[in-house]
Amino acid sequence: MNIDLSHKIALVTGAAGELGRVITRTLADCGADVAINYHTSQAKAEALLAEVKNKGVRAMMVQADVTQADDVFAMQRRVVAELGDPDIIVNNAVIQYKWVHVLDQAVEDYEGQFRSCVLHNVLMAKAFAPAMIQKRWGRIIAINTECAMQNTPNQSAYVSGKRGMDGVLRVLAREIGEHQVTVNQVAPGWMISDKYRDTGEERQPEYEKNVALKRRGYDQDIANAVAFLASDLAAFITGAYIPVSGGNVMPAI
Repeated sequence: MNIDLSHKIALVTGAAGELGRVITRTLADCGADVAINYHTSQAKAEALLAEVKNKGVRAMMVQADVTQADDVFAMQRRVVAELGDPDIIVNNAVIQYKWVHVLDQAVEDYEGQFRSCVLHNVLMAKAFAPAMIQKRWGRIIAINTECAMQNTPNQSAYVSGKRGMDGVLRVLAREIGEHQVTVNQVAPGWMISDKYRDTGEERQPEYEKNVALKRRGYDQDIANAVAFLASDLAAFITGAYIPVSGGNVMPAI
């Protein structure tokens, strides 16, 4: 059984990042046309654009700060003009910051996480869900994190943003489900991506000992889950938070 996204249009935010690059490549490998969103990583976005065009799909790149309404709606207009209304959006971008204890964490970090996790998803829904509703087909897929279930020290700003994002997306799933638009979350563990391959830091024994599969997963594992949720194979799945963490976290009933 193959995942066929031919004739679909996908937009990935933060597409030039570690997970974003692999998600974008994978959607293109499944036949989707892709819009590559980036904020500051223009050179990486340009390299990714050339790569996916070589796969035989239509592709474009678009700069936007997804925490800003004007940028998101400008991006929507550009993507529609060049490719058409996206059928699939993958909300992957997030602000990075130093992780420290709550008492030491800058207030600005909490505000930044709220904007890049909660407002990012709200703005993307406002910009792109109406067209999905009109055609009665759409996939909204957001990248969450296993940290949202762990609540370990130094993660407070990140966890607060991701847990807020979870609430918004679950409500959205109920609000637009009747229009056959699904809303789901993929929650990565500490995955092996290019930066760990480049530095030879794939093994992390202290982390791996708590993972049921006793190893770290790969960026491709996240992209595979996204591709599945984007396809018709997942047409009856919505409102889900799906850890891809080797069993490091397990949602309970």
